[in-house]
Amino acid sequence: MATFNRNLLFLLALGAALPRRAVAQIASEVTQPPNGDNQRAEVSQWIGLVKVTVDYHSPRVHLQGRRDRTGHIWGELVQYGLFDEGFGPSRAAPWRAGANESTTLTVSHDVKLEGKDLKAGTYALFMKLEKTGPWTLILSSNIGWGAFQYDSTKTVLSLPVTPEDAPFTEYLTYGFTDRLPNSAVAYLQWENKRIPFRIDVPNVNELYIAQMRRDLQAWAGFNYQNWQSAAQFAVANNIDLEEALVWANKAIEEPFRNAAAGRADFSTYSTKASVLRALGRDMDADTTMERAMRSEGAGAQQIHQYGMSVLQAEKKEKAMEIFKFNRQRHPDDKFFPYLGLARGYTALGDKKNAIANWEVVLKNIPPGLEGNRPAFERALQTLKSAP
Repeated sequence: MATFNRNLLFLLALGAALPRRAVAQIASEVTQPPNGDNQRAEVSQWIGLVKVTVDYHSPRVHLQGRRDRTGHIWGELVQYGLFDEGFGPSRAAPWRAGANESTTLTVSHDVKLEGKDLKAGTYALFMKLEKTGPWTLILSSNIGWGAFQYDSTKTVLSLPVTPEDAPFTEYLTYGFTDRLPNSAVAYLQWENKRIPFRIDVPNVNELYIAQMRRDLQAWAGFNYQNWQSAAQFAVANNIDLEEALVWANKAIEEPFRNAAAGRADFSTYSTKASVLRALGRDMDADTTMERAMRSEGAGAQQIHQYGMSVLQAEKKEKAMEIFKFNRQRHPDDKFFPYLGLARGYTALGDKKNAIANWEVVLKNIPPGLEGNRPAFERALQTLKSAP
């Protein structure tokens, strides 16, 4: 007893002499391998800007030195319904959907899980098994430890999921499949079953726009091309078009006054025109494209492509004006201006002028476009053989 008292006094004195942090370290648990060698695992998947992460411990079917548990997982090792594991306050808990500590699902932004709204955050993930019919996936705001502290009043989502037959999987594994720009299917797979659940990000483009908005107020905003790219994204996805028009203008003018220069060229004017057209302001879009064609550096191919888009919109007379302007603007280019005129006169039914321009085209095909020669020759032959 005397020895014990001396040792106790020594430890108390040592504790008083050490910094508080050192005492805490002495009192804390040492790091040990996970219980049952159920290794910790983590899997993440991005859905657009949304990061989805499952953190879990992964049991296996065959335990080293113990019996084969194949065929004894579902309904035996993992019981049906709610059950009492004999620990903690909960006497009716679902499966922790893994081993050891609570399995957690973390979403960085609001999403939809199997069609139901789920706020950004981290949740404990449980499953309630059924002998027949769908199982129940449960998300709880109470992380706890395993299912021992399961509290049904903390349930955030409870929804049906359908188990499927799957190839044998030794280790309990989470993963993602059917990965699309705005959705993915997460799944748990173990032994001979897979349990999928779909995650949707219905506002994925709005999230991108919001991030672009933040980016453009930072370093990215000093490059006019970033304003242009953001405007093009908005047009491509028909979202926030009024703001996209502001961005398109900044690409042309000064994004940041006296700090970054815009560029008034065919490309930036074309971007602005596309925004105006998406807003239904066709006359303003046409005026902007007139500026684009007359801007410094506007190339013969760029003007030709614009003319072709107008021709494809069945605006033949307007397209011809563009093709003629291209010939006037680029008199030394013997290919693109003449190709436009050949297409335009063909569309208008002017056989004589169409043939004359096709013949010039065929004499001046650039090396990189030689693959189009057969199509050009067929177009000319069709005209010549027409009555």
